[in-house]
Amino acid sequence: MLILASKSPRRKELLKLIGVDFTVEASNVNEQGILATTSSELAIKLATLKGIEVSRKNPHPVLAADTVVEIHGEFLGKPQDEKQAIEMLKKLSGRSHNVVTGVVICQRGKILDSFSELTKVYFKELTDQEINWYIKTKDPFDKAGGYGIQTQGGIFVEKIEGCYFNVVGLPFSKTANSLRKLGLYKLEVN
Repeated sequence: MLILASKSPRRKELLKLIGVDFTVEASNVNEQGILATTSSELAIKLATLKGIEVSRKNPHPVLAADTVVEIHGEFLGKPQDEKQAIEMLKKLSGRSHNVVTGVVICQRGKILDSFSELTKVYFKELTDQEINWYIKTKDPFDKAGGYGIQTQGGIFVEKIEGCYFNVVGLPFSKTANSLRKLGLYKLEVN
């Protein structure tokens, strides 16, 4: 049995697609004030904090992940309000940005594996009308960078370089391979 240290419905769906037996126990880690020089370092640090916290309370292996959006050296988290969401979307408009997800698998406070995945995302030029429409959908508010590639926000994406699932919230192939390597997942057909 694996524990997913995340409330993300997207990560839950992706783990279900892999076919892993898991339960959910979100962490209570305060993500504010965590310093890093790269998006990969930040994503791994945040995932590690979440995973270690949950793994100290459980005997089962824990998978934790964190997704970071970075544009020109600035990290974009989840927007706290409409104003912040509009600012984020304007920063992303007509530019490329990096989406990095850090994944940590740990047990009883010890890290079993950790990795990150980077995907480059290219946004089209957004009009104010498109941004205002998207804000009204309420979709931006629980997603790093203020958009979901798998929801209405996907219409803003011209192309990506790298793993689509990474942008959704969990690098699918790397995660499945890591879980299989650790003996936490087997290729089985029921």
